[in-house]
Amino acid sequence: MTQSRAIDSRRSPRSGRQRFPARGRRPAPAGLAVLLALLVQATGASQAPTADALLRDADRARGGVATGITWTAAVETTEDGVTTARTFLVKARGNDALVEALAPARYKGEIMLFNDRTIWFIKPGLRKPVSISARQRLSGEAANGDIASTNYARDYEGTIVGEEPVGGEPAYRLELKARAKNVTYDRIRYWVSTKRHLGLRAEFLTVGGDLFKTATFDYGNRLRSAAGTFEFVSRMTIRDATGAGTVTSIAFDAPRSETHPVSMFNVNNVVR
Repeated sequence: MTQSRAIDSRRSPRSGRQRFPARGRRPAPAGLAVLLALLVQATGASQAPTADALLRDADRARGGVATGITWTAAVETTEDGVTTARTFLVKARGNDALVEALAPARYKGEIMLFNDRTIWFIKPGLRKPVSISARQRLSGEAANGDIASTNYARDYEGTIVGEEPVGGEPAYRLELKARAKNVTYDRIRYWVSTKRHLGLRAEFLTVGGDLFKTATFDYGNRLRSAAGTFEFVSRMTIRDATGAGTVTSIAFDAPRSETHPVSMFNVNNVVR
């Protein structure tokens, strides 16, 4: 009788099954494991940059500085075995830029004034400024819009479509579609470094999606500004993708932070 009572005391009062002390670590409930997995996933997603943030960072390293920046642009084109060169002084501030031709002598004194998306062409002897297109050819494969500061964050709707390395460097691949008709290109495939947030490669497409030229970017410059020191573009190399073989390089020399007054970019002050 005593033995029977001892066994009964180890049974559950409701189920009648025996209860034994737990041994070792109990497994985590399935619901808790799912919750932890969701938290890890959400944390990773919150750390991923948006397309707009990537474009703003990449723009800064290509001249998109709000307070002001100055550099010299040396444009060299090789076409049909012949190499030509032009040099410009570029002063940019936010969405505006003043581009003055320095060499060769026959172009000296010519000016392109970028007011947001409007570009004015001014040269000695010309009575009135002439409106020109950002898509118009500047030299070789370089368009007018390639010479001044870049503002892809303003001009394009960007979408991150994947990740793909460029020259061994991990990069996000973005698809950019023009927000307006008066920007330099209709569509761009753009690779931006996942770590440095710098534009590494671009493919320029027609509105129908046909590739007509490509570009790569080097960042051998360092720019000091009030916001700190950061990498700045040193060369943009543009290649024809239709088989013509034309190559144009734009060397960005001696970039420096400067405070440019708004009046510098007033067309009435430039035309005298």
